[in-house]
Amino acid sequence: MKKVFFLILVVFSLLTKTAFAQENKTEYYQAEVIKAELYRSPQIGQIQKLTVKITQGNLKNKTYNIQVPIVSGDIKNRFEIKEPIIVSYEKLPGGQENVLVVDRVRTSPLLILFFLFLVVVFLIGRLKGFTSFLGMLFTFLIIIQFIVPQILIGNDPVIVSLLAALFIIPVSFILSHGFNKKTFVAIGGTCISLILTGVLAYIFVKMTRLTGYAAEEAVYLQTLKGNAFNIKGLLLAGILIGSMGILDDITISQTSIVEELHKTDKTLSFRKLYQKGMNVGRDHIASLVNTLVLVYAGASLPLFLLFTNSNMNYSMAISNEVIATEIVRTLVSSIGIIAAVPITTLLASYFAKKV
Repeated sequence: MKKVFFLILVVFSLLTKTAFAQENKTEYYQAEVIKAELYRSPQIGQIQKLTVKITQGNLKNKTYNIQVPIVSGDIKNRFEIKEPIIVSYEKLPGGQENVLVVDRVRTSPLLILFFLFLVVVFLIGRLKGFTSFLGMLFTFLIIIQFIVPQILIGNDPVIVSLLAALFIIPVSFILSHGFNKKTFVAIGGTCISLILTGVLAYIFVKMTRLTGYAAEEAVYLQTLKGNAFNIKGLLLAGILIGSMGILDDITISQTSIVEELHKTDKTLSFRKLYQKGMNVGRDHIASLVNTLVLVYAGASLPLFLLFTNSNMNYSMAISNEVIATEIVRTLVSSIGIIAAVPITTLLASYFAKKV
């Protein structure tokens, strides 16, 4: 087992070193609005004419004039004087400078929210909250330092995600729940369920002939990098990564339930232990199904509104790749997550009686 883990670690290290940053001519800077005027264009509608000053980098203190259309006439969303913003800068072949407003700087409110999150985690979770936070940082590090660079250089997103999962699952579980039998049973249940999810995702993405181009970001990536990305692979990898977090909750809960049942009555047979664990697990499934539907429906609410307002009937609407992608993502993930309940309960019951 140690040799296998060492081999995976070596492969992981070698792959990480092959990643490199892609050259990009567009640069981004933080700037400040020093002048803002509002006027109406007959062709576009309401527009803000901004004078912005770059506040960092090699363009610091340079000023530029930028016109920004106000979406849907939302006056309240206009830029204010002294408001920090993000701009993109590109030098065109003819020597002209192209400067555009990308977005607002939202660092301060996001940091306040993050600090509030830390307070809640540490105050309520205490030591377990702290170790869970470390697990979250580790997961984020793997995604940023391994998954993203590997996909950028053209490696298969599914293989990269599965390899990353071999590190994310055990490390985050051990940090969050300790180095014990319960944790390792949960890791086993999670890995089996994740494999099932991956197989189902592959089958139904192929059956529904999804391309992965339903997401605007995928189209942009392909335009930017040509054929460097496996877009369908990105869709499958996204389903796998999205399932990992919820599987943690399911598998640990079921393992804990079986462990407590066994401690309460050690005379329970393997079959009885499994049945009692599943009785509680079914309640978990009942609430989970509704939760998953609401989560995905909430994320896709603008899409539902768009298609409800169109002339398409429901049969046509669900066949649209944008909707079909969300349906496959939701149902495949849900099946994998629900299947984790009997899988983990079976493993936990077996090890409770055998070990």
